[in-house]
Amino acid sequence: MILTESQKKYLRGRGHQLKPIITVGNAGLSESVLAEFETTLAHHELIKVKVRSGDRDVRDQIIKQLCDNQSAILVQRIGNIALLYRANPDKKPEARLRIPSS
Repeated sequence: MILTESQKKYLRGRGHQLKPIITVGNAGLSESVLAEFETTLAHHELIKVKVRSGDRDVRDQIIKQLCDNQSAILVQRIGNIALLYRANPDKKPEARLRIPSS
């Protein structure tokens, strides 16, 4: 799924008040972090992830790995906080996060 700029803008607005739910520590991605990320993303659809790494390249690699492994879309990254989105088609239609069409 590819998001348009207007859809990303809408999601950034929705994600502004969110607090980071998942924190990736200096140890990197473990199986338990990936499992928690999967369940949290399936439930919320739009989450913030905090990556605690001093090296920008490592931080970007971890965020890219989360997006690639879980089919999530990076909406925005500011510093060590990433806003990620993935629609959940298994949720009831009234419980899904509705984004405007392009």
